[in-house]
Amino acid sequence: MRLRADIVVSAYLRRSALEGAPAVLRRRGAAEAGAIFVKIDRLDGMAALYGPAPQTQTAERGVDRLWTRMHKDEWIPTLEVEERLAKEIRFDPDLWIIEADDRQGRVFLDLA
Repeated sequence: MRLRADIVVSAYLRRSALEGAPAVLRRRGAAEAGAIFVKIDRLDGMAALYGPAPQTQTAERGVDRLWTRMHKDEWIPTLEVEERLAKEIRFDPDLWIIEADDRQGRVFLDLA
C-alpha cells in the first residue's frame, strides 16, 4: 500500500526543518495520490527540481516512492524550474509543490 501524498509531504517538511533547511508547502494537491515535486533553491539564482520517478523503478527497488531530477544538469536557473512547474501544473492540477531554500543544495529524498 502506498503512503498518502499528504503524509509524505509532511514528513519531508519535518525532515527539512530538522536539518536546518527551511521548506514550505507551495501548492497543495490531492491528499491521497497527488504527484509531489520538490524545488531546491540554492538562493544564488540556481535551483533543482525533483519529481516522481517512473513506477518501474520503485517496483524494482521495493520502495514506496522515488524521485528523479527533472532536468539533465545538476543545477539550472530558477526561472527554468518555474517554467517546468507551470508546465506540470497544466498537465496535472492536483500536484503538490514543496520549495526548500538551502545554500548547500541538500536533497532529502530517495533518488532513483
